[in-house]
Order: sequence, then structure tokens, then C-alpha cells
Amino acid sequence: MNKAVSTTGESLEHGRSVVFRNATVMTMDNAHRLLKGHDVLIVNGVITAIGEKLAAPSDALEIDAQGGIVMPGMIDTHRHMWQTAMRAYGADWTLSQYFVWYYLEHGRKFRPQDVFAGNLLSAIEAIDAGVTTSVDWSHGLQTIEHAEAAVDALESVPARFVLAYGNIQAAPWEWSTQPEFKSFVSRRFDGKGDMLKFQMAFDVVAGPEFPERAAFDVARELGVSVNTHAGVLGANGDLSIQLMHDNGYMTPDTILVHCSTLSDDSYQRIAAGGSSVSVSTESEQSAGQGYPSSYKLRQFDIPMSLSNDTSVWWSADLFSAMRTTLGADRSRQHLEAHAKGENVTQLDLRCEEVVDWATRGGAKALGLDDKIGSIEVGKRADVVLLKNDNSPVMFPIVNPYGHVTMQAQRGDVHTVIIDGNIVKHEHRLIGIDLNRARTTVDETVSYLETNLGAEAWTAGMHPDLPAKENIANPYKYIG
Repeated sequence: MNKAVSTTGESLEHGRSVVFRNATVMTMDNAHRLLKGHDVLIVNGVITAIGEKLAAPSDALEIDAQGGIVMPGMIDTHRHMWQTAMRAYGADWTLSQYFVWYYLEHGRKFRPQDVFAGNLLSAIEAIDAGVTTSVDWSHGLQTIEHAEAAVDALESVPARFVLAYGNIQAAPWEWSTQPEFKSFVSRRFDGKGDMLKFQMAFDVVAGPEFPERAAFDVARELGVSVNTHAGVLGANGDLSIQLMHDNGYMTPDTILVHCSTLSDDSYQRIAAGGSSVSVSTESEQSAGQGYPSSYKLRQFDIPMSLSNDTSVWWSADLFSAMRTTLGADRSRQHLEAHAKGENVTQLDLRCEEVVDWATRGGAKALGLDDKIGSIEVGKRADVVLLKNDNSPVMFPIVNPYGHVTMQAQRGDVHTVIIDGNIVKHEHRLIGIDLNRARTTVDETVSYLETNLGAEAWTAGMHPDLPAKENIANPYKYIG
């Protein structure tokens, strides 16, 4: 475990006051102020002052942020953290192959300790990438013991989490109405505050009789929000949106994920209900839920946040999420213009807006906008410093929004503070036992590989290629 000291011997214990000096401060407040050469002071876990040459407590840790960007911690609103022990295993999968492997074949083989291993590694990975709040879309909770393991892992890492409880091996109207489920929620989440929150995770797929109504009603009884996939080609579409809307469940408490294959009528229903959408662009591009929906959501003024889905394909890196979202949205704008024989002369999505989705947008979706998501006096200190004096990519910083979305990466995350506590500094994780995570994950990988058998293990990573169409070339090389 890393000792809680800086390379210069400064103490980094939790609760210590911190002041960032001479930073470019990306506030993401209502005015989106960019403040150059400013300090940010954190005392007792709260941002207490923003200004030039601030006075700070004598025992405050002073961090030289000149040449860097201080920004709000990023917020991932949808990630299947329990699958992280299988990092990149399904890198060449389609969505249907993912469904078969996890839903129909091998997802049942995951033990509680395997859920713990995936959550532990995913939680640590998030901190390292400057993601200070993560929604664990935990649909592998076959038993209460699996759920206990998921929460145990989250509580062992000093970050902000939301457990979105789900179980793909049972119907939501079954597992959500069981007394042991409600007992688990009250026992593990009551009194935990904003560091550990709870949602319910399930999809509306059963048809017009809408049996999922019972699960929505449990969520209302518990006073928690629902996080649900929607607009996924071949899984759920306009009928799911209509059922939620017509039955009064399309509300600001509902977070929809993907929303890639919907009619304009469905987008109107989402907008009217006030629900937000978590866009997982890397997933939608590669797995095939449908074309990434940010271009469509913007047309209907639907609030957005960003997410990474699962490390079976992708990482917990919201820099990549921002970059791919910009690329997909702008590509769509060009494609539609070219189809009409036109060229785009003005891009209608700006980097600044995408940074907002990765920070303030996530806070709003989770109902935490009054506490996190921006650098403002009085808010809890979930703060990230991007600075890397050893990288030629971190200078010059001419356009901070463009720099964060197009240039920066997890290796540039210098310091991460969550709820006022330093969890990464000088590019090193603080107070994190990475060796424990490695040992725990290695045991899970070994167990799953042995359980599947060598042939199935290898076949899962290497799905068959489709037949290749041969196109005859009428041109011949003449020497």
C-alpha cells in the first residue's frame, strides 16, 4: 500500500486542507467560467474559496497547479463494474455475443468473491482516471451474498459510488419484491449519505402487459431512482418508452442508458418526463446498440451524462468517452450533410458541452448537483488536477475544453480529491492496496478459466469471423 505522503514527504492524510495554486480552473458552474492563474482552497472537505493568491491554513497542503487544469471530478453514470476481472475478454464481441456469454451461459458461474474482485478493481481504476463518482450497474447480483460482496468492495475504496442493484438471472418483479432485498437495502444503505447511494437497475422488456411496473413501484416505495437500458436494437425500443411514460415512470428520477434506436415520439416522451440519458458512445459504436444518441438527444433538449458500460470491452476512462462522443456526433453531422451533397461549415457540438456531460451532467442525473459536479464555493471537494510536466502533450494549454476532450488522458491525472480526501497525488494512488486487487482478480480469472475449460475459454475470446466478400478488381498492374 502506498504511504500517505508525497514525494517530498508531505503528509496526505484524509481531511487535510489543500490549496491548488495558479491553476486554470474549469469551474463548470452555470456560467462555465474559466479562471486562469487562480487558486482553489479546500477545508474540511468543502471548496471554501476560489481566487488569486488565497490565504490558506498554515497546515494546508500546497499543490503547484501552474501549467495544469483543475476541474470537477468526472462522473460515470453506467458501468457494469462486476465484469472488470474479465477486462478486454470480449474486445471482439458483438452485443449478442455479450448477451449469450453473460446472460445465458457463464454469468451464473460468478461467485460473490468474483463480483467483489471486479468491483474492487473497477473502483480503483476509476479513481486513477479521475472519475470520482461511479454508478455500478450491478446486474450480476444473483443472491444477496453477491450484493453484499459488491457493496463490500465499493466501501473498501475511498470514492463516491451508487450501487444500481440488478439481477439478470431473475425477473425484476420477482427479486425486487422479496423481503430479503428490502432488508439488504435498509441494512447497507441507510445513513450512508452521498458517498454510497442506491438505485435499482432493470430493463423494460417483457411486453405490453408491463410486469416491470411492480419493480418501479418498489423503487418509489424505497425512494430511489431507476437506471434502465432503453433504445437497444433487438432488446427494447419504443414500446418500453411508451410504457414507462404512459404509466408515470418517465420522471427525473429515471436514468435511461443508450437510447440509440428510438422514434422521435419516444424522444419527445423522454423530454416531457424530464428523464436523463447516459450515453455510452464506445459501447454503442462497437457493440451495436445503435448509433450513439447524443446527436438525437440534443435535438430534443434531453439532459445527458456519459458512461463506459463495461471493461469487458472498454476502460473506466471518461477521456475516451468524451473523445468518442465528439467523434460520433460530429461524424453524424458530416454524414447527413454529405448525403445531401453539402459540406459542414460550422460544427454544432462543442468540446465545452461534452465536458459538462462528463461532470455536471452526471451530478444532475444523480440528484447531486447541489453537492458535486462543479468547482464552486460551498460544494463538496470532488476535484481533479490534470498536470504532467513530463508530457509534451500537456503544453501549451490554449483551449482548456479542447485540451481535456482531445488531448488529455488518464496519465495526465496528477491529483484526485474525493470529498476532500486525497486519493491520488503526483500520479500515484494514495492509500490503495493495488497488490490486494491484483491477487483477488488473479484468483477470479484462474477460477473462471478452469471452470469454463481451456477450449471454451479460448473460444469466448475469439468469436468466428463473418464471411468476407471478395470484390473483383477490374484494374491490372502493367509492369
